[in-house]
Amino acid sequence: MSEHSHTAEGHEHDDHAGMTKSKIWKVAGILSLITGIEFIIALWAIPGGHIPQHIGNYIYIALTLVKAFYIVAYFMHLKFEKLGLQLALTVSFIFIIYFIVLMLIEGGFLNLHMAAHS
Repeated sequence: MSEHSHTAEGHEHDDHAGMTKSKIWKVAGILSLITGIEFIIALWAIPGGHIPQHIGNYIYIALTLVKAFYIVAYFMHLKFEKLGLQLALTVSFIFIIYFIVLMLIEGGFLNLHMAAHS
């Protein structure tokens, strides 16, 4: 067997040096702010008639995607990975979402036309 002379200190990552306590609190603050805006939209703006339902839904979805980006980028450390892995995961995610949207559209089309022919 070969001996490895790696110590715990030798495995420190310089890439993660950007994640200080202040950065974590800043990201947590941004996530809290976005969540607050989502609550305002869901509990006050849409039911109160201040914005139309479909506009509120689009804003809500966009804010949720921004929150997902922050969670994956900072708390799951994807921001600190190599560009190749970032692109592979991002492109895969986009194709999966695209596939789901296409299946929902096709399913709605088939449902509509199968019911009409019955």
